[in-house]
Amino acid sequence: MTESDSRSADGLRFVSFPAGYDAANPESADTRTLNWVDAVNLGFHEERQTPSDVAAMVDAYQRDRRILTGVYDDAAPEYAWDPAVPVATYATMVNRLNVGGADLLAAHLITMVTVRPTHRRRGILRRLITGDLARAKESSLALAALTASEATIYGRFGFGAASSTATVQLDTRGGLEVSAPPEGSIAVADGGKLQALAPEIFRAHLERTFGALGRQHSYALRASGAWSDGTTQPDKALRGVIRYTADGVPDGYAAFKSLGWRNEPHTMKVTDLVAASDEAYRELWRYLGSIDLVDRLTFGAAPVADPLPWMLADRRRYKVTEVEDVLWLRILDTRAALEARGYFGDGTVSLDVSDPLGFAAGTWLLEVRGGAGTVRAIAPGTAAQAPQATVDISALGSLYLGDVTARTLAAAGGVRGTPEALAVLDGMFSAGPAPYCSTHF
Repeated sequence: MTESDSRSADGLRFVSFPAGYDAANPESADTRTLNWVDAVNLGFHEERQTPSDVAAMVDAYQRDRRILTGVYDDAAPEYAWDPAVPVATYATMVNRLNVGGADLLAAHLITMVTVRPTHRRRGILRRLITGDLARAKESSLALAALTASEATIYGRFGFGAASSTATVQLDTRGGLEVSAPPEGSIAVADGGKLQALAPEIFRAHLERTFGALGRQHSYALRASGAWSDGTTQPDKALRGVIRYTADGVPDGYAAFKSLGWRNEPHTMKVTDLVAASDEAYRELWRYLGSIDLVDRLTFGAAPVADPLPWMLADRRRYKVTEVEDVLWLRILDTRAALEARGYFGDGTVSLDVSDPLGFAAGTWLLEVRGGAGTVRAIAPGTAAQAPQATVDISALGSLYLGDVTARTLAAAGGVRGTPEALAVLDGMFSAGPAPYCSTHF
């Protein structure tokens, strides 16, 4: 992990560094990290955290190999908050994305982006994100990703919404009846052991699930109850179960908690559910639907193309209450990104990619055979020998995992092309499984 420090023309300091501990007190985060987290909490309207809370976060951040960036205004007026607390924050890390190819693709992840209202309209976010994207491309990362708190900010930097999840609600009064016969077994989890096991199960889920993204260290802590949602304190209400195959191999887990007896109908909230097989997914829901004294289950990260209602004897007990975008993608290297992806139909198409920031712009010939793509640049002025489409960079991010069709993006104006070209794109990108990403960061 490297550190950097630079000053802009308007006097603001941009400093990048890893989270660290206080040299004199290893059980506390250092002052720089404490101040950075304070600024993040201000930006997201969260409570202040104690030094010991932040110290627990330091370990997780170091395991994630996060790089933190703070923007500092040393010219703060008298009585203002400590100028050592940044006026803007930004963090990055790298994790792997399942794009359907032979290998998982390393993705540059952006998170914890805040700019204090007192310092808006000064180009801080633009300087942060454009400089960071340039460095990511220089590091041979083909794409960047984020989960957006606000949907209107990142399109202008070339990001497009690429996958969604559903919030679902199930009526479990009298128990849920699953049509398929039961397979394997379920056991109530030991929290500490689940913390160690959860990353292994998720790794298997990641390798089989198109659109899935590797998780940061905190997920295992929260799945086990060692951390509660939003804090580093234990979640004493959380329970977990593990699913085993007929051979005794764990291949799924679920974490859940009651919302309390005063909540009517009595509701159990599923906070995490990870399955490394279709059978594990069925059996975890079978168990959850059989818990006594529960009238309703909720889950906020279900697949949009969810098999759950189709496995129920009464699918009307399943209700989608919300669908929300999760993963936003920004292509940085068109050739590398398109060649890393796995495809679901053969074809050839010429893509003219429009990118105002210049990272991925150009005209490219994409040829797909047997699910693998090859890409070569087409020189300007060369006559096209394949169906042609012009794609805005944010639309390419949305198209990349096939969560939306080229025809839909064409109707929205992000893709321009002949009906033949749109049909080829949809045959390549959208003919396979819907992407599913349950990782937020």
